[in-house]
Amino acid sequence: MEGKGTDKVVCGYPLSIFFILVNELFDSFSCYGTRAVLVLYFKYFLHWDDDLATSMYHTFLALSYLLPILGAIVADSWLGRLKTIISCAVVSAMGYVAMTVSAVHDITDLDKDGTPNHMTFHVVMAMVGLFLIALGTGGMQPCVPAFGGDQFNEYQKSQRRIFFSILYLCNKTGNFFSTIITPTIRAQECGIHSKQSCYPLAFGVPAALMVVALVVFISGSGLYYKAEPQGNIMLDVCKCIGFALKNHYRHRSKRFPKRQHWMDWADEKYDKLLIAQIKMVLRVLFLYIPLPMFWALFTQKGSRWTLQATTMDGNFGALVIQPDQMQTVNPILILTLVPIMDSLIYPLIKKCGFNFTPLKRMTVGMLLAAVAFICAALVQIEIDKTLPTFPSASQSQLKILNMGRNPVKVTLSNDELLDLPAAQMQDLTTKPQQGNNAIRFVNGLATGVNVSASGADFGLIESHDFSNYSQIKNGKATFTIRTDSQSCEYSKEFGFGSSYTFFIPSTLTFGPACQDSVTAAEDIKPNSAHMALQIPQYFFITAGEVMFSVTSLEFSYSQAPSNMKAVLQAGWLFTVAVGSVIVLIVAEIAKLPQQWAEYVLFASLLMAVCIIFSIMVYFYTYIDPAEIEAQFKKDAGEVDDDDDDDDTRDQDDQESLRKM
Repeated sequence: MEGKGTDKVVCGYPLSIFFILVNELFDSFSCYGTRAVLVLYFKYFLHWDDDLATSMYHTFLALSYLLPILGAIVADSWLGRLKTIISCAVVSAMGYVAMTVSAVHDITDLDKDGTPNHMTFHVVMAMVGLFLIALGTGGMQPCVPAFGGDQFNEYQKSQRRIFFSILYLCNKTGNFFSTIITPTIRAQECGIHSKQSCYPLAFGVPAALMVVALVVFISGSGLYYKAEPQGNIMLDVCKCIGFALKNHYRHRSKRFPKRQHWMDWADEKYDKLLIAQIKMVLRVLFLYIPLPMFWALFTQKGSRWTLQATTMDGNFGALVIQPDQMQTVNPILILTLVPIMDSLIYPLIKKCGFNFTPLKRMTVGMLLAAVAFICAALVQIEIDKTLPTFPSASQSQLKILNMGRNPVKVTLSNDELLDLPAAQMQDLTTKPQQGNNAIRFVNGLATGVNVSASGADFGLIESHDFSNYSQIKNGKATFTIRTDSQSCEYSKEFGFGSSYTFFIPSTLTFGPACQDSVTAAEDIKPNSAHMALQIPQYFFITAGEVMFSVTSLEFSYSQAPSNMKAVLQAGWLFTVAVGSVIVLIVAEIAKLPQQWAEYVLFASLLMAVCIIFSIMVYFYTYIDPAEIEAQFKKDAGEVDDDDDDDDTRDQDDQESLRKM
């Protein structure tokens, strides 16, 4: 059976779409894998604070979703969708390579201590890499769904609808594996001269898979239906809108008869078909106005929610979850919920007689996202209860260490003035980074000792002196305490985010009793709020995504004119960019001292926007762009008599045409 162009049909689907789906799988792995570790890369490799890391993360997202407009223009008016996708994939691959280079600390680690000596080089390479990734992925995003939709004939509408769901499933499958594999790689240690978190390989794997995606996509080029670009449609649209506005302003006097739609003022110069197509696009774009608020919440699962997870306990028994791996819950739920929604929930709702239109699904999706942020706020309240309370600017903290052989009594009265020497031993004032445990030793022996452990060397600690903090990962750690002639081992199980000071007493007995001789003082308690508490918020945000984002692909394509599908896809992606900008603006203006309050603020804003959107949905009328375009062409004598039977319009479409 022949499909569109030179393509063959297999099981009712064009063979070419399988190359598109495989490309989407690898491309999404690269994209989401990089995003999964990006905010931690900013914080722990470039040493930016939480606010700057979050801001740069959302700036990158905003740029990634702003540039689809450029990609849509290039595809629809110049290169066509196929060449645009290939060109942007090459640019994107270059960006992933640049990110890989930026994460190699050994390049500028001249003194080989594990810290880059020229951080500017790494920052510049990272910014160049992220810009190229944003440019490449941004250019591809509006073209891939539209290009896939082009492969179907008009009689394959049901297959095309399923294709969009499968395309999204491929996207989330890549997301799923990337958020498992990339953070796992990142958690390993690698390096030439010194071992650090393995960000180079975490970015290198997405770079390699981006090249694979490019090769797979090109290999199917002989099967694709390649729609020719139809001129600079975006320029024509802008000129037509500009002329309509100018002409309307010139004829604003009451002596000129009013026209049904303000775009009708352009019919003196422009083709009525183009005007009708612009009306279709404007109707949909008007609906898009409230939508960025949903994305403002959704995109924070890769920034604020990941940072939230760094203050939680990721021990699931046999499995230890990294903070950036919690994002895996999203694609797992996507892979589960999409088939359930398509094959069970939506048909059941339809059988009950409820007209659950795409726009109604999107409204419900927005409500679920708001519920997700209420859940995030409740989790944050629980986390705040477990965080250490540090002295304020008007307070001090006194710790007295007894390094002698005998117990001592210390009495402090409220009115007694204490004359204390300058402190030489400083405690941590924040939680240890990346969920690690900050460990130090105090030596009460009359002789110096060496203390070492796997992945940490405390060095020589002189008599009655202390070591600097060293970072120990969660799990059981064994410390070797050694003098010139004796040694013993001390073991302890660690959780996440704690700080301990271990005292080696003057009465230390080397040998098996060493375990009981060392005293542990817990300076900062380990994270006690479990990461499982984040699962409800991920469930609601994912359910909202299924109803909101998956549905939008079908809705945008079905309501777009034939020559503006990629442009409308870009307009949809533009709402994601604006959502990231909203995060930056709201967080900067609000400056709320408590993170839970910020979550509640975002949830409240989305609820308000959802009410506005539901009112807009109530007054929206669905149309069939293909039939409307065919009717205009027939009226203009551009359609052959043989096609007249296929262009019969039903009453609803005529009503839609009159309203435009």
